Amino acid sequence: MLKRLHESSPITEFMTITFEGESLQVPAGETVLASVMAAGVGHNRTSPISGTKRAGYCQMGVCFECLMEIDGIPNQQACAIQVRDGMTVNRQNGKKVLVNE
Repeated sequence: MLKRLHESSPITEFMTITFEGESLQVPAGETVLASVMAAGVGHNRTSPISGTKRAGYCQMGVCFECLMEIDGIPNQQACAIQVRDGMTVNRQNGKKVLVNE
């Protein structure tokens, strides 16, 4: 089970994000990936080739296993983006093609 830094401090500001249509209360200052993984979601994307469920690995923007759709924009590195109140986050299923590609 993941432990959050705020669990030892009762003075933490929380924000509400929507993940896959469900509201989550998450600590301000956390990354999107840390917030959804700590909520126990299991995976944040699926492989574009096999459909295998994937989850973040390096937590520093190198491996790209953390790609998610954030506020309607696909291919966002969720490990490098801090949560914002009202943010909408969804798993990324397979490869998302941007309009300009």
